[in-house]
Amino acid sequence: MSSPYQGPQDPYRPDPSGPAGFPTYPPPPSAYAPPPGAAPMQPYSYGSPYASQSTNTLAIIALVTSFFVPIAGIICGHLSLGQIRRTGENGRGLALAGLIIGYAYTAFIVLYFIFVIAMVIGFGGF
Repeated sequence: MSSPYQGPQDPYRPDPSGPAGFPTYPPPPSAYAPPPGAAPMQPYSYGSPYASQSTNTLAIIALVTSFFVPIAGIICGHLSLGQIRRTGENGRGLALAGLIIGYAYTAFIVLYFIFVIAMVIGFGGF
């Protein structure tokens, strides 16, 4: 007696000739190549698709020099703010920080000299 699970009646065993009425497709190619006629893919990039804006160089110089030569930081800060308004570059925060630090440092130096002169005048009478 033959098993009821043998032959085309077996629902769990695929038919070697393929199902009737459905097209058969060739096997996929072994290499990973784009299909013929397709446009070549561009590599993915991270970030914005737009060109990045540059930071104003004078703004960076204003921030750095405001710690050592505050007058140069103040001058470069004002010049860079004008350039940033005109060209639309980045760096407004750096220019403002250079200005604020430069003015604060200059005020501190002026107050220090006033204090030293007052002390010399005050103790000069003894």
